[in-house]
Amino acid sequence: MVLALVLLGVVMVYSASAIIAADRFGDPFFFLKKQLFWALLGGGLLWAALRLDYRRLERLVVPLLIVSIALLVLVLLPPFGQAINGTRRWFRIGPLSFQPVELAKFALVLYLASFLTRRAEAMRSFWQGLFPILLVAGTMALLTFVQPDLGNSLALVVLTLVLAYLAGAPVKHMAWVAGAALPLVTLAVALKPYRWRRMVAFVNPWDDPQGSGFQIIQSFLALGSGGLTGRGLGGSKQKLFYLPEPYTDFIFAIVGEELGLIGAVCVLALFAVLIWRGLRVGLRAPDPFGSYLALGLTVMLATQTLVNLGVVMGALPTKGLPLPFVSFGGSALLMTMFSAGVLLNISQHASGGAAWEESPAHV
Repeated sequence: MVLALVLLGVVMVYSASAIIAADRFGDPFFFLKKQLFWALLGGGLLWAALRLDYRRLERLVVPLLIVSIALLVLVLLPPFGQAINGTRRWFRIGPLSFQPVELAKFALVLYLASFLTRRAEAMRSFWQGLFPILLVAGTMALLTFVQPDLGNSLALVVLTLVLAYLAGAPVKHMAWVAGAALPLVTLAVALKPYRWRRMVAFVNPWDDPQGSGFQIIQSFLALGSGGLTGRGLGGSKQKLFYLPEPYTDFIFAIVGEELGLIGAVCVLALFAVLIWRGLRVGLRAPDPFGSYLALGLTVMLATQTLVNLGVVMGALPTKGLPLPFVSFGGSALLMTMFSAGVLLNISQHASGGAAWEESPAHV
């Protein structure tokens, strides 16, 4: 399923980007060559993760956490971080770039799996259980928010709360956290005009069809014009300088336009089965660390998938989260393929049923 999604991504990235690449860089294969490079490198990482016993990863929790936080700090400081469109989210070395938040998400999952394995009984207590992991996740989320990247910062917090819930944290504790965070998120949206415009466009994009509502309206046009069977591969009209970011965050709209409802449903089915298999691996893992690690990686993939699809289909306000395995991008593709390799490794050790007695409390 992972390989099918990656191959689909390579094809759709080329289809969605060829015209733009030819116009900007004089080379229609510009983005295709980059995506192929990252896909092959990601395949190597997937194979390495598949061969490496996942239990060894627990030794890397502290160093990986330190490196991730250090990179999140450095990316904010010139000349280390690359400023693009008023944001500092990338390190750039020659033609290659890397987004440290992608490594931070994996490091956070690894830390949470280790912490919950060692201190699962403490999750009933807010100060001994939920507070320490929120402190780590909150630090990462704050550094990500400053970039600014509200979407990924919220994803880090959501990931932490979901795993804490699975480990047995009381719902009322998480309700306190959500209640305290909601005014802060509202303030963060209200103080940035472009975020506020996105919220207004989410409510009714036709209030400003040539401004804040333009992108989502073009996404609707792409999805709607695909019909049942689509315009055919390469036949999209919205990618002809109408739909912004057709090969990154909004690539699913091009999938719907070119492959139609049938193709879009097939892609959704691949993701649904992938997420189901990931949850199944987590529940059948031979030890608590493997279980929390598999569940955390699956939740991470599921969150990004649901948010991206929700944005493209107008069910959520616009957020810059790529579609895993499919959207153009190097660091996201590398880390998702490595995460898939870790899931496959845990799956190799999984048994026919729950193999450890202290299964996640709410599952």
